[in-house]
Amino acid sequence: MRNIDKKYTDPLDLIWIQAAAQMGMRVERSAAVNASWNGRGVLTIGTPETLDPDDCLAQMILHETCHALCEGPESLLKPDWGLESFNPAKKIHEYACLRLQAALADQYGMRSFFAATTMFRSYYDQLPANPLEVGDDPAIQLASVAWERATHGSWAFPLHDALRRTAIIARALHGWANEDSLWHAQGETDCES
Repeated sequence: MRNIDKKYTDPLDLIWIQAAAQMGMRVERSAAVNASWNGRGVLTIGTPETLDPDDCLAQMILHETCHALCEGPESLLKPDWGLESFNPAKKIHEYACLRLQAALADQYGMRSFFAATTMFRSYYDQLPANPLEVGDDPAIQLASVAWERATHGSWAFPLHDALRRTAIIARALHGWANEDSLWHAQGETDCES
């Protein structure tokens, strides 16, 4: 019997779990939730078998990070960033999160990879080339304030480093992924190294 002292870990999981840790979030997995923030430093993400086939841990962490950035620093102390997921009045907050998510992913040519997979996917897919461009959607203002936090706040480096590292993996897989893979057609855009 050989001694096994190492285990395989998905590289993307390593990148995003480390980024979350640098932002003060400990990531745990549970089949009991899709995604949940406890307001005390723990972000719980569903296990692979409970998520949609086009979800990944990286996308889930980015999405929840965007919620935190849209809701502001005070949201870190509130369960689920202070959002009530079934309150229709909170839809603007989901839209703002998606606009920020798209804008961040766009910097690295990864918008489709980091697409939302919830019932709000059609909104995400219809976002303009510049999801933060001035317009009549009230979510733009929330997302624009969150963009400042994402690019100039304490989370800027770990967030952008994780996006950059993800884009590097995408470029390495360019031309190798099957059409039904989330990685297909990713990494075509020249991104920062």
